[in-house]
Amino acid sequence: MHPLSKMVKVASALLVVLLAPSAWAQSSGFTVVAGGLNGPRGLKFGPDGALYVAEAGSGGDTSGLSCEQVPSPVGPYHGGLTARVSRISAGHRTTVVDGLPSGKSSLPSGDTVGAADVAFIGDKLYVLLAGGGCSHGNADKPNGVIQVDVAHGTWSYVANLSAFEAANPPANREPSLEDWEPDGTWYGMVAVGGDLYATEPNHQEIDRISPATGKIHRVVDISPTSKTWIGPTGITYHGNFFFGNLAPFPIAPGSANVFKLTPSGNFKVWDAGLTTVVGVAFDHRDRLYALELSDGPGFPNPGAGKLVRISPSGRAEDILTGLVVPTAMTIGPDGAIYISNFGAAPPGLGQIIRVAITD
Repeated sequence: MHPLSKMVKVASALLVVLLAPSAWAQSSGFTVVAGGLNGPRGLKFGPDGALYVAEAGSGGDTSGLSCEQVPSPVGPYHGGLTARVSRISAGHRTTVVDGLPSGKSSLPSGDTVGAADVAFIGDKLYVLLAGGGCSHGNADKPNGVIQVDVAHGTWSYVANLSAFEAANPPANREPSLEDWEPDGTWYGMVAVGGDLYATEPNHQEIDRISPATGKIHRVVDISPTSKTWIGPTGITYHGNFFFGNLAPFPIAPGSANVFKLTPSGNFKVWDAGLTTVVGVAFDHRDRLYALELSDGPGFPNPGAGKLVRISPSGRAEDILTGLVVPTAMTIGPDGAIYISNFGAAPPGLGQIIRVAITD
């Protein structure tokens, strides 16, 4: 069914009638730690204590390449090197690396895919690319995982995910056939035990990437188990892996879940009855936080995103509502939750907000 590129087409189009983020940010319950971002997606704190944010960028002008394209109306994409990773410290944003591949869809809202997530292994920064590949207008910059030299702002590939997708298609392509993404629309990434684990919602898979060797191993292909599209998105590790999903569009409230996944590839529903889950995290009290893109029926509605907390006993409570197409979250060293808000908005409207958690 609908991949990442299509999930926000209505939400992005409606952003023109919203208040500017600077005005909206006066709401209670959070503080804005950074604004002016270009499609903020996955985010993590680095060993230096700063927050690193992947940004999707604004695509470019390259299109119509001689390769399999994403079907209309999402495709063809228009590619360019406009994605980046930002470092945020004491409210100040600096560019860690830019010139990363970004693709803008043909939808009126101009949804983009670019840098999807970041992760650290020791002091080494890795970035998951979702805007690369010929189908996104970037033929010489495939989707993959790159390592960034933070001191110099340079980068190099450690794994080519576009090539892996081409050589290893999912067993059941049917749920995503309507809007198939040849290079994938990679979403979340987490570092565990020296390896990186990444989710891909369109093809419905989770893969392990070894930065040391560049080898890619499919941990689980979800497609054979589902007659309808599941779409794994945000992922975290808490003794086992846990990931959220979107579920088919139009949105049916309560149709998404958080799944528990073992390293051997076995998975099951862990918490049910959620809606469009794009981020998951656990706090020090084993409470699960789920970030929802939009919890109303139909298509994503700006202002309908929310943060939900689920206790070990299963009790769910809304921690923050009114979010505008949020796309990812992380828990900081201060115990607060940091969220990429206006994550699928036009370039320049994205922001990172901090949500203080009280016990």
